[in-house]
Amino acid sequence: MSDSNEAWWRGAALYQIYPLSFADSNGDGWGDLPGITARLEYVTSLGVDGIWLSPFYEGAFADFGYDTTNQKAVDPRLGTLADFDALLERAHTLGLKVIVDQVYTYTSNRHDWFRQSRAARGGAKDDWYVWADARPDGSPPNNWISIFGGPAWEWDRSRRQYYMTHFLPGMPHLQVQTPAVQAALLDIGRFWLDRGVDGFRLDVINLCMVDPALRDNPPAAGGVNSFAMPAHAQEMRYDGSLPESFEFVRRIRQLADEAPGRFLLGEIAGREPMQDAQRYCSGDDLLHSAYFVLGAETRPLTAAALRRELAGWTERHGSWPTWAFSNHDVIRGPSRCSTLEPPPGFTTLLMAILTATRGTMLVYQGDELGLPDGQVPFDCLRDPATKRFYPDYLQRDGARTPMPWVGAAPHAGFTSGAPWLPLGRGHAALAPDNQESWADSPLAWTRRLIALRRAHRALRTGNCRFLDLPEPLFGLDRIGDGVGVRCIFNIAPTATKLGDALMDASTVLLSKGLGRDHDGDSVLEPHGFCLLARNPE
Repeated sequence: MSDSNEAWWRGAALYQIYPLSFADSNGDGWGDLPGITARLEYVTSLGVDGIWLSPFYEGAFADFGYDTTNQKAVDPRLGTLADFDALLERAHTLGLKVIVDQVYTYTSNRHDWFRQSRAARGGAKDDWYVWADARPDGSPPNNWISIFGGPAWEWDRSRRQYYMTHFLPGMPHLQVQTPAVQAALLDIGRFWLDRGVDGFRLDVINLCMVDPALRDNPPAAGGVNSFAMPAHAQEMRYDGSLPESFEFVRRIRQLADEAPGRFLLGEIAGREPMQDAQRYCSGDDLLHSAYFVLGAETRPLTAAALRRELAGWTERHGSWPTWAFSNHDVIRGPSRCSTLEPPPGFTTLLMAILTATRGTMLVYQGDELGLPDGQVPFDCLRDPATKRFYPDYLQRDGARTPMPWVGAAPHAGFTSGAPWLPLGRGHAALAPDNQESWADSPLAWTRRLIALRRAHRALRTGNCRFLDLPEPLFGLDRIGDGVGVRCIFNIAPTATKLGDALMDASTVLLSKGLGRDHDGDSVLEPHGFCLLARNPE
């Protein structure tokens, strides 16, 4: 266990809940806050330290949670403020920390702020959003590209101007340089902190400010054909990560620091976000951490690629990473890093790797069950970005299919009505009730692995040293308080020899597929792993 004086979030395991898809309490097909509250004992049984709640705020639901119309209200589809308070109280009673999403970069175009801003130039909220005149030929004011494709500009007939958006056309970008906007956003943050939340996940916080002069972005090295998305063919020089944004992040940190123990977790967007993220997490006046999805670019996962990603975080000035394999915005890790229907054992391998990493770990709902991506048919898709790029690149609906709870129940117990997204193929068979009596289940392994991480300071907060191993082996040593844990993983679907030197003077703490071949040599079976207690050299 961690020292009582150590920040709770360092090395913690956090469980991400996407509320619309977690549990429906009233049969309307939408997951809701009472549904989450009813399942918190299950979350606690995993051994995690806290939960991250994706947005549950009142919104237009074009982006299903992130296009907010009132960040101080719960969307009626998900419940009420009283329901949130009950959820928070129950989570704290169970020993779970609760962090919530905060969206400070944009709103819905149905937000009252935007309605006032678009009503007339020179009005009370004239400068609350990024507005610009058209060029003489009527085209957008510069070359910025939306992350969801197309120009980052949308024409508004009311003001006879363009407004900027990084994402969907209905998600206008706030002018966060405006002092009144910063004050309003910090007031939203204070509202939730006063209700007792333990911190924030800050959505694309590095994009909160853009260049007032609206200068064109330069092209990125490699040429446009080198990138899956047009936005990545530009250097994000003027539409994100401006120096002024650090001052706003410092104001958020000052707000969070008014009470001890609050945690700020950043989402950093861009083509190569890791170096930028370390700047936002360096020192004691910015973010506590930023998170990254492992295996996002290399398919299938390789040991070399995994090491390269993890080694990319250099812990500059004490910065602290957070790692995940899945979340609500990407194809689920087991399918993305392997095949759409990953082989047995691969999902548990990813959980074991996550457990061994130095940083805070994020478990996305269903990861503990080994869920593959949901693979939603086109005529059932909800997410506009998924529809736009179907069947390539962004497939967010596949990660957002309903959570299965009872294998034999209609819709696997997620709802008694018609679910907003269909259940993923094969997910009902992986429901918790089907895994409870299965000793080798992904759920059972998740509980063992997180318990081991909690029990060993070396795994939770210790230093990390990568081992020089041949493909397909990946390994690292974790060292804390003079105690070491050696972690070795076989990334391949075939058995691989370890070499006896790796096993010398070691005690097996936990292993899957560790054995010996006919020559007596130590081997790891396909997607096997072992975690060994040993004296550091």
